[in-house]
Amino acid sequence: MSTSRSTGHPGRPRGSMTTAVLYAPRVHYYEHGRIGDFVVRSPLVLGHESSGQIVEVGKGVSLARVGERVAIEPGEACGRCDQCRTGRYNLCPNIRFHGTPPVDGTLSEFVAVKSELAYSVPDEISDNAAALLEPLSVGIWANRKACSQVGTSLLIAGAGPIGLVTTMVARAAGATRIAVSDVNRNRLSAALACGATEIALAGSDNVAGGFDAFIDCSGSSAAIDAGVRSVRPAGSVVLVGMGADELRLPLGVIQQRELLITGTFRYANTWPIAIALAASGRVSLDDLVTGEYGLADVEQALTAGRDPHSVKAVVRPALSDTRSAKGEKKSELQAKKSELQAAG
Repeated sequence: MSTSRSTGHPGRPRGSMTTAVLYAPRVHYYEHGRIGDFVVRSPLVLGHESSGQIVEVGKGVSLARVGERVAIEPGEACGRCDQCRTGRYNLCPNIRFHGTPPVDGTLSEFVAVKSELAYSVPDEISDNAAALLEPLSVGIWANRKACSQVGTSLLIAGAGPIGLVTTMVARAAGATRIAVSDVNRNRLSAALACGATEIALAGSDNVAGGFDAFIDCSGSSAAIDAGVRSVRPAGSVVLVGMGADELRLPLGVIQQRELLITGTFRYANTWPIAIALAASGRVSLDDLVTGEYGLADVEQALTAGRDPHSVKAVVRPALSDTRSAKGEKKSELQAKKSELQAAG
């Protein structure tokens, strides 16, 4: 394979982006210039939930991958530190994560990624759903931390995109009681469609306690306080939502009930499960998409979340292309693949 036909980066396929999804905290970079300790100090390309099609490959990557549809895991860990060596690569202090300062994201036409982070997706998974495997992974990780299984009872605070995928995963895991709370009635309706067995407006007393676990996807201190108090003795509390850096917790309740409390930071080793769930139809990610935008309309997509009816806005760089143009692109990819194989 000649250098001119490679990405110039060993082991890195170059992908043509088909879908990039905007995640509310990343919109924080656009509106406020920071998320916690991560501060934007120079121009930054956003985007970390994405899918695409491989158009070129780097040295050491099979030419057969050209044309492959992929979902991209956005975190590139070092693979050498103690956390990586014990399988907790999400906690790697040297991780480079798309769309997190100073690493550019995937809101572009093309991006180069490590081959092992470009997961092949079957035809059963749409381009939009492939991009949404990233937030689905957050939901999988939250449910792992909560030890969700057949018969589990869960309270989930927050019916935004993360709360909704967490609900989907809980249902797929066999949870028999899934209560979801939120301040937005539209999103509570979405929670029912995603598998919630009960819904309640945040702050109401419409949900009885005694849950095996509480998963907070809201970041609201009031919701967290109420959620902790709703968990049975020896239950679990999982904090997913990003809120204030500090909050008050009912320590007496935590001690007397011996509650286990954990935070979450992204995920690890979730992509194969996410692909299997989506491909089998156990979760329906396409239902979360409430708007599609071209690359030129990224600003509109970034502000779509202000609409109370919006759940997920996706950016499709080729959205304005005609059907014939898409067909020409597919033929061009096939021709390039044949050319590369002949040159290899």
